[in-house]
Amino acid sequence: MKKTESYFYPAIFTYKPGKEIAVVFPDLDCATSGNNDDDAFLSARELLGCVLYGLEEDDEDISDPTPLSQVEVQENERAVLIDVYMPSIRLARVNRSVNRTVTLPAWLNAAALEHDINFSQVLQEAIKSQLHINR
Repeated sequence: MKKTESYFYPAIFTYKPGKEIAVVFPDLDCATSGNNDDDAFLSARELLGCVLYGLEEDDEDISDPTPLSQVEVQENERAVLIDVYMPSIRLARVNRSVNRTVTLPAWLNAAALEHDINFSQVLQEAIKSQLHINR
């Protein structure tokens, strides 16, 4: 099944004096917030990507978004269309870091610490070398 490249969902931005801007996605039953419009928009986009990625990964149905013109808002609210480009979200999830436990002789660990060796970097470089990966 071909996955959707971009999604567009309406979010409701709620403004209250002295408070963060609340952001709710009524179609997805999730919410976030931001200190200002830019922060709220970026938080909304990040949340949208995470939620939709999770639904895709779990093979769950993704509801159709309500048309922006049909979103009902109060006087202190604004309906905003939030977009997310899923190939970037999927790639970021593939490239996320994972923790691995390694065992070293105590003397080697001590010597590496003494020379401020970055264990993660050395391990990554060694694995890439073993696999003949040049990036």
